Amino acid sequence: MFGDFVPLFLMIALALGLALTLLAAAAYIGPDRPSGTKTMPYESGMDPVGSAHERYSVKFYLVAMIFIVFDVEVVFMWPWAASFHSFVESGAGLGVIAVISLFTVILLVGLLYDVKKGGLDFEQ
Repeated sequence: MFGDFVPLFLMIALALGLALTLLAAAAYIGPDRPSGTKTMPYESGMDPVGSAHERYSVKFYLVAMIFIVFDVEVVFMWPWAASFHSFVESGAGLGVIAVISLFTVILLVGLLYDVKKGGLDFEQ
């Protein structure tokens, strides 16, 4: 049973071995000349201002959530819409419509939550 997976495990072992070997070789062979300028945090060519552990505004996360909702919706709905005709011809049209409707409702709930929390209020 596991004999079918031997090539897969071999490929994983080879990839892991190559990655670790190359990382070790780069650390051993590569130059190591740290200086004060090289170890200083880089912030768009300007001297860093403030702590690196400042909190982000919740607005940032709300905009990110809107992006994810619409991005995921497009990524999954585009292929579904492109192949919907073949689903209808095969007789699975009603089941596919039910599944995509459930998916759309879940995304709509996420969008409504984001709107309720003020994710689309850019005047603030």
